[in-house]
Amino acid sequence: MRLTRTTPFVDTTSRSIAETEQIVARHADSMERQRHPYNPARRHAKASKRRSNTAEELRIMVRSSPASPVKPQQWTVCRSCAAAASPPPVVAVARRTVASAPLRALTAESAETPPVPEPPALFDDDDEKTMLASYVPVYVMLPLEVVSTENELADAEGLRARLRRLRGAGVDGVMVDVWWGIVEGAGPALYEWRAYRELFRVVQAEGLKLQAIMSFHACGGNVGDAITIPIPRWVREVGEADPDVFYTSPSGARNQEYLTIGVDDKPLFHGRTAIQLYADFMRSFRENMADFLDSGLIVDIEVGLGPAGELRYPSYAETQGWVFPGIGQFQCYDKYLAAEFKAAAAEAGHPEWDLPRDAGEVNDTPEDTGFFAAEGGTYLTEQGRFFLTWYSSRLIEHGDRVLDEANRAFLGCPVKLAAKVSGIHWWYRHPSHAAELAAGYYNLGGRDGYRPIARVLARHDGAVLNFTCAEMRDSEQPAEALSSPERLVRQALSAGWREGAEVACENALSRYDRSGYNQMLLSARPNGAGAPPRRRVAAVTYLRLSDELLAGNNFRVFRTFVRKMHAGLDYCPDPARYGRPMRPLERSAPEIPMERLLEATAPAPAFPFDAETDMSVGGGLAEAIDWVIDKIEWIFG
Repeated sequence: MRLTRTTPFVDTTSRSIAETEQIVARHADSMERQRHPYNPARRHAKASKRRSNTAEELRIMVRSSPASPVKPQQWTVCRSCAAAASPPPVVAVARRTVASAPLRALTAESAETPPVPEPPALFDDDDEKTMLASYVPVYVMLPLEVVSTENELADAEGLRARLRRLRGAGVDGVMVDVWWGIVEGAGPALYEWRAYRELFRVVQAEGLKLQAIMSFHACGGNVGDAITIPIPRWVREVGEADPDVFYTSPSGARNQEYLTIGVDDKPLFHGRTAIQLYADFMRSFRENMADFLDSGLIVDIEVGLGPAGELRYPSYAETQGWVFPGIGQFQCYDKYLAAEFKAAAAEAGHPEWDLPRDAGEVNDTPEDTGFFAAEGGTYLTEQGRFFLTWYSSRLIEHGDRVLDEANRAFLGCPVKLAAKVSGIHWWYRHPSHAAELAAGYYNLGGRDGYRPIARVLARHDGAVLNFTCAEMRDSEQPAEALSSPERLVRQALSAGWREGAEVACENALSRYDRSGYNQMLLSARPNGAGAPPRRRVAAVTYLRLSDELLAGNNFRVFRTFVRKMHAGLDYCPDPARYGRPMRPLERSAPEIPMERLLEATAPAPAFPFDAETDMSVGGGLAEAIDWVIDKIEWIFG
């Protein structure tokens, strides 16, 4: 397979200054030919002058830039995989729209640029097998609005151009939200899958795999939400008559992102419970997408279990005024969950206990509250511990039940189930871990809040724990937030590995810089690439596909990132070759008693992570060369 490159690729961890200058000069010649195709003499003279100036700037910048501390890596080709990796022919879809100017430019650029020969194979077959053991597939999240609120594929032609661009970079596949509010929007049990079938055909035609999210939440109100997609209108109408079907804050504010887990067993929705709503949707998806499931296009079914699709309470919603690094608020004050808590407290011999009223406001710090205060906080008392155990256990129980329905719906399909856990890294270094507690993760210095979740996922045929904030470094966070995303990622991933669940990760915020990519590489392979056994994640999903990602230097660096995730190998179309064979989904193991789940809260040290990734996309030197190439493109643009 050959990759189409529209700008010179510079692997700054393995090229000399002289080699880089030659690449710059060749690129300058190419751009000059495009600008003045009919005046060879003029073109030669101008190009020589510009190359001379640019090369001199390059020498100055490269020699004055610090070298990357990371060991350089060589690239090679997965020869046996490349032979089978040719994408299928593109097929037309029924509805086509006019692409935007940037997308037309992308399409033209891909068509006009001649393919660049693959680098020679540097590993023999045994070495290739060794590196395949470190191969991590890369998926890219599609735009939130790829299927419009009118249930139409918004821009099929533009999407093709983007996907073709990703495929040329060696990306393994894409992830897409399958919105409940769109598909079942017309009425109870009235499912319309036409737009998603069209979308899946486009993805399949471009030779990419697919991760599908069963998105039972609303879009809008979270960081990065660029469109508003509410839950189905007829469900919201139930909520107008009974607002307690929504999560509720201590002050009575309702959150309509996701139905409260207090109605999981309440037949309030035209005779169906919330659990039945989710189960019926997933069964309909399987029936209507059987061909895509059977063909292997869909490799993961990520089951939405809360706001933003994450297994958590909506404790920090921007629509309710939350601003980072506010601690958020508990969300269990609807009449259904409140009644459950009172019953649980009475059964425990404390009918006088009530839900917390001293946990502060959404943007407070822990020390502003009585509940989360480091010294003498309610969370340390018997009543506080009882509440937090109930609050977190109720959330885990909800995730377990919905995943069990997902397992039934997709039983026998060659897919993996997955669930997303939010990376709530702020206040991680405060003794109370206030923001995590408010979201439902009962995680403290002497109590692991993530291993019980991983244990539940493992029972569903080894479902994947997908964790966020894999790109963040502690040094990037404001000191006052007492944040530690790096320690949190180590803890959560270690919990998954220790409990036998597969683990995946993604970035929480869109990043295009080399530092963010290097941190994701470290999170994906914390002990480096090479001979097994090596810990690695099952997949990495990059947030998010956009024109900005596909532009200029951003895309060059992203291509390097994909290659490094692939352990220096070319795209491999067969997951079995890198240790993730796709097999029919098996029935979940028996339900785990709560006391056994609580045993998993016993703390255990996180597995050791290296200080830096051994397959860096580059550091200061690479950034200097990025600047030079950007300047060349500006001059010749």
